[in-house]
Amino acid sequence: MQDDVASKALSLLKAYAGPPLKIMEVCGTHTHEIFRLGIRQVLPASLTLISGPGCPVCVTPVSYIDEAIYLALEKDVVLTTFGDLLRVPGSEMSLAQARQKGAQVRMVYSPLDALDIARQEEREVVFLSVGFETTVPGECLAVQEAEKRGIANFSLLCANKTMPRAYEALEGSADAFLYPGHVVAISGTQTCKALKDKGVSGVVCGFTAAEILTALACIVHESEKGEPFFVNGYPRVVKDEGNPSAQQLIADTMESCDAEWRGLGVIEGSGLRLAKKFSARDARLRFAIPPQSGKPNPHCRCGEVLKGECLPTDCGVFGRACTPTHPVGACMVSSEGTCAAYFQYGQS
Repeated sequence: MQDDVASKALSLLKAYAGPPLKIMEVCGTHTHEIFRLGIRQVLPASLTLISGPGCPVCVTPVSYIDEAIYLALEKDVVLTTFGDLLRVPGSEMSLAQARQKGAQVRMVYSPLDALDIARQEEREVVFLSVGFETTVPGECLAVQEAEKRGIANFSLLCANKTMPRAYEALEGSADAFLYPGHVVAISGTQTCKALKDKGVSGVVCGFTAAEILTALACIVHESEKGEPFFVNGYPRVVKDEGNPSAQQLIADTMESCDAEWRGLGVIEGSGLRLAKKFSARDARLRFAIPPQSGKPNPHCRCGEVLKGECLPTDCGVFGRACTPTHPVGACMVSSEGTCAAYFQYGQS
């Protein structure tokens, strides 16, 4: 059945002879799957896929890495983080390089792992809270568990972001978005429907070959009508109401704030920070972190890649000075990064 669906969708896409369409796959997982499946190579020239800012590590600004390194080297805290963040360059060094200088930086697989470390440590433990709606509930749960269990030496350095305002900031970058299914599974479809009313088109997309091809075919079909559209192309997972329990957990623990996105600048109301009742667990406040200006490498074009303004191969350091082994920018580091995908799958 899935093969039949994929075959029909692919036939529709190959037959497309309408005006040029630019489709942005926001999610880094979609980018890598599209490359792995060879989808770009079979589309007609009139259909262009561009990658967007759907990799949380990639959109995290340099200043955040500098804040984390300050905590590790100046405040002697134990930093806990997911692995992708370790090698993202800061202004002077990465977390991995800070660890070589004696910083305590430990990789974990969940925020609750970080909480367990805090339970066993006498020193302060900070979890680097970077992610979209998908991972935020786990971080909220860790904070609430720390409160319940009286683990006083645990805090978060937040760089969490939410997607809706980013779509608005990217309006005009593409004719339609492939919305990330796992994010919309948390937030629900109301935001996407509201964006349609503002003229922003898109289809919620799953992660199998059939789901990606069907979502692309749906965009082609709906675009021919000439009106803004929204379609839930991932109904087996995404419900209109989203995940109310996760939404409530976030609402009880976090509050919205302005947030800086690499390449997009500061987007009003696009971030999440700990609510006032949990402010004692906000690492910025707890350790009075001084403002960090953040100095990205001037040769890195990650910001333009994240906005779909250029391809990784347009960057002068791509594949030369910047490789997965020696990354210059975050998009080459992350397992969801666009530059990493271009490098891994032959730059095509």
